[in-house]
Amino acid sequence: MSSPPAPECAAEVTPSAGGSSSFSYSLAEHPTAALAVMNQLRLDRHLCDVTLSIRYHGDGDDAAAAATADIPAHKVVLAASSPVFKAMFTAGLKEQGMEVVPIEGVHPKAMERLVEFAYTASVAVGESCVLHLMNGAVMYQMDRVVRACADFLARQLHPSNAIGIAAFAEHIGCPDLHQRAREYIYMHFGEVSKQEEFFNLSHCQLATLVSRDELNVRCESEVFHACINWVKHDCANRRPYVQALLRAVRCHSLTPHFLQTQLQRCEILRADSRSKDYLAQIFRDLTLHKAAPAAAPGRAPKVGQLIYAAGGYYRHSLCFLEAFNPRDGSWLRLADLQVPRSGLGGCVVGGLFYAVGGRNNAPDGNTDSAALDCYNPMTNSWSACAPMSVPRNRIGVGVIDGLIYAVGGSHGCVHHSSVERYDPERDTWERVAPMQSRRIGVGVAALHRLLYAVGGFDGSSRLRSAERYHPESDTWRPVAAMATIRSGAGERGGGG
Repeated sequence: MSSPPAPECAAEVTPSAGGSSSFSYSLAEHPTAALAVMNQLRLDRHLCDVTLSIRYHGDGDDAAAAATADIPAHKVVLAASSPVFKAMFTAGLKEQGMEVVPIEGVHPKAMERLVEFAYTASVAVGESCVLHLMNGAVMYQMDRVVRACADFLARQLHPSNAIGIAAFAEHIGCPDLHQRAREYIYMHFGEVSKQEEFFNLSHCQLATLVSRDELNVRCESEVFHACINWVKHDCANRRPYVQALLRAVRCHSLTPHFLQTQLQRCEILRADSRSKDYLAQIFRDLTLHKAAPAAAPGRAPKVGQLIYAAGGYYRHSLCFLEAFNPRDGSWLRLADLQVPRSGLGGCVVGGLFYAVGGRNNAPDGNTDSAALDCYNPMTNSWSACAPMSVPRNRIGVGVIDGLIYAVGGSHGCVHHSSVERYDPERDTWERVAPMQSRRIGVGVAALHRLLYAVGGFDGSSRLRSAERYHPESDTWRPVAAMATIRSGAGERGGGG
């Protein structure tokens, strides 16, 4: 059964103090209907008291778009939709008594749409007109049209146009669109930095951009290469800006190997002694394991940060992968591990989560694992990587310079002191120096490019000892022992 049609009007009877009553009647459709009549009058050129005389000359690349038009309208309707027109026709300005008002700086087609919006509350926004339309809407303070144009442009954001849209929004004074475009640039910096608009930035604009904490990059080398490529785009004129750009890059987040390679091979650096000296000093600081200066913090992109929990044990080894979202306090169930595992290690490198080693405790037997599996949050899928040289259960894992270190662990009754490291770019493992003690259930953390192994179990005793790995010398050295014996400790490095 269909519902009755909505009433066209509302009526209310209100008793008065003298016992009589008053009758109040309102018609909700009247404003729309009245404006529709006014619009038809405008189209028929009846009762119009003003003509907007558009003289658009264009400028720069738009000079060929010069155009003229005469648009009849009603002052009262224009004043109701635009504070600028209201002031023009009511505040004693010269236009108040004019029947023909000259309009400059707005394209005729844009002004036609703005006038139409004043009568219909509807506007068509498309790629061919949005810039002209938004410019006119800003000039005449028609905020709803500005918002419509801003929403349209925000939906069109792409690595190839984001810088241009941000510049346009800043030029016409639209802070909301400017902010949305900048956030898009920060989030998609890797793709944006390959576009023509990027290479047309001034050195000041580029330095400001790459200094932003919010840049979303997997590795600081992306920012370094973007700056060098910008210089190469016009070497003759841009070489003087190399050092200023490098100071905007978080060079202390680069690896010593990367810096050494660039110092040896980069033609731009070879021709700039000051930049070479600057990077060489950072190389020395990193290899001496000095803390990065407070003025060079890591990036903090505005992307969702998740805490992964992989595998584990409850009556048998588990295959579950879950992620905790600190923003809303929820746990997300993600793609399962390909094989159930407990006692595994986990780490994140380049935005990918790696599950290392562990054991499959199953009713039909236990199997220690040498596997390394990589989880991609963009595809919610796992892929197998090169396995370790030996299975490692109750393993410790740390990361230095983007390399994954697998520390200790056990294979059956064998308790490892051995350590190996994985290069994600090459999908290869290599052995490094073994620890001075055998350790399973070892806590591992990286700080200032040094790897710490804390506590654990050596096969006969739980330990309170700790040692530190130096990658430059490939050596482990003892550090002060803990006050408490502990195995299976949690760990978290402060950097590295």
